[in-house]
Amino acid sequence: AAEEAVEVADGVHLTPLATTERMSVSHFHVEPGARVPEHSHPHEQVGFVCDGALTLLASGEYTVTTGESYALAGGEVHAAENRGDVAAAGVDVFSPPREGFPE
Repeated sequence: AAEEAVEVADGVHLTPLATTERMSVSHFHVEPGARVPEHSHPHEQVGFVCDGALTLLASGEYTVTTGESYALAGGEVHAAENRGDVAAAGVDVFSPPREGFPE
Protein backbone atom coordinates (compact mmCIF):
# COMPACT_ATOMS: atom_id res chain seq x y z
CA ALA A 1 0.00 0.00 0.00
CA ALA A 2 1.18 3.51 -0.78
CA GLU A 3 2.41 5.70 2.04
CA GLU A 4 2.31 9.46 2.53
CA ALA A 5 4.51 11.67 0.38
CA VAL A 6 7.65 12.97 2.09
CA GLU A 7 9.00 16.42 1.15
CA VAL A 8 12.75 15.75 0.97
CA ALA A 9 13.67 19.21 -0.36
CA ASP A 10 11.65 22.33 -1.18
CA GLY A 11 9.18 21.27 -3.89
CA VAL A 12 10.49 17.68 -4.06
CA HIS A 13 8.10 14.95 -2.88
CA LEU A 14 8.79 11.21 -2.74
CA THR A 15 6.14 8.60 -2.01
CA PRO A 16 7.17 5.01 -1.21
CA LEU A 17 4.96 2.61 -3.19
CA ALA A 18 5.94 -1.06 -2.99
CA THR A 19 8.87 -2.95 -1.49
CA THR A 20 10.16 -6.50 -1.80
CA GLU A 21 13.30 -8.14 -0.41
CA ARG A 22 15.34 -6.99 -3.42
CA MET A 23 13.82 -3.72 -4.64
CA SER A 24 11.57 -0.80 -3.86
CA VAL A 25 9.47 1.53 -6.00
CA SER A 26 8.79 5.21 -5.27
CA HIS A 27 6.85 7.99 -6.97
CA PHE A 28 8.55 11.38 -7.37
CA HIS A 29 6.98 14.81 -7.89
CA VAL A 30 9.31 17.77 -8.51
CA GLU A 31 7.85 21.26 -8.78
CA PRO A 32 9.14 23.73 -11.40
CA GLY A 33 12.41 25.26 -10.19
CA ALA A 34 12.90 22.63 -7.47
CA ARG A 35 16.17 20.78 -7.01
CA VAL A 36 17.13 17.41 -5.56
CA PRO A 37 20.42 18.24 -3.81
CA GLU A 38 23.60 16.38 -4.72
CA HIS A 39 23.74 13.07 -2.90
CA SER A 40 24.65 9.40 -3.26
CA HIS A 41 23.34 6.12 -1.89
CA PRO A 42 24.44 2.50 -2.20
CA HIS A 43 21.31 1.55 -4.13
CA GLU A 44 21.17 1.14 -7.90
CA GLN A 45 18.44 3.44 -9.21
CA VAL A 46 16.44 3.36 -12.42
CA GLY A 47 13.66 5.79 -13.15
CA PHE A 48 10.96 6.68 -15.65
CA VAL A 49 9.56 10.18 -16.25
CA CYS A 50 5.76 10.10 -16.66
CA ASP A 51 5.24 13.87 -16.93
CA GLY A 52 7.49 16.89 -17.45
CA ALA A 53 11.27 16.75 -17.57
CA LEU A 54 14.21 16.49 -15.18
CA THR A 55 17.80 17.52 -15.72
CA LEU A 56 20.12 14.99 -14.08
CA LEU A 57 23.56 16.02 -12.96
CA ALA A 58 25.63 12.89 -12.54
CA SER A 59 28.60 11.96 -14.73
CA GLY A 60 27.67 14.86 -16.98
CA GLU A 61 24.37 16.64 -17.41
CA TYR A 62 21.39 15.33 -19.34
CA THR A 63 17.66 15.95 -19.49
CA VAL A 64 15.09 13.16 -19.42
CA THR A 65 11.59 14.00 -20.59
CA THR A 66 8.15 12.36 -20.61
CA GLY A 67 8.48 8.72 -21.66
CA GLU A 68 12.23 8.50 -21.09
CA SER A 69 14.16 6.54 -18.47
CA TYR A 70 17.52 6.76 -16.73
CA ALA A 71 19.87 4.59 -14.67
CA LEU A 72 22.25 5.51 -11.86
CA ALA A 73 24.88 3.18 -10.42
CA GLY A 74 25.02 2.55 -6.69
CA GLY A 75 27.33 5.10 -5.05
CA GLU A 76 27.14 7.52 -8.00
CA VAL A 77 26.94 11.14 -6.86
CA HIS A 78 23.96 12.84 -8.52
CA ALA A 79 21.44 15.68 -8.34
CA ALA A 80 18.33 16.61 -10.32
CA GLU A 81 16.64 19.86 -11.26
CA ASN A 82 13.29 20.72 -12.78
CA ARG A 83 14.19 23.54 -15.15
CA GLY A 84 10.78 23.46 -16.86
CA ASP A 85 7.55 25.28 -16.15
CA VAL A 86 5.47 22.20 -15.24
CA ALA A 87 5.91 19.65 -12.46
CA ALA A 88 7.99 16.56 -13.25
CA ALA A 89 6.63 13.22 -12.03
CA GLY A 90 7.59 9.60 -12.41
CA VAL A 91 8.76 6.46 -10.68
CA ASP A 92 12.09 5.28 -9.30
CA VAL A 93 13.12 1.69 -8.59
CA PHE A 94 15.91 1.05 -6.07
CA SER A 95 17.87 -2.14 -5.48
CA PRO A 96 18.41 -3.12 -2.74
CA PRO A 97 15.23 -1.58 -1.28
CA ARG A 98 15.50 2.01 -0.15
CA GLU A 99 13.72 2.69 3.12
CA GLY A 100 13.28 6.18 4.45
CA PHE A 101 14.10 9.47 2.76
CA PRO A 102 16.41 11.18 2.38
CA GLU A 103 19.32 8.78 2.45
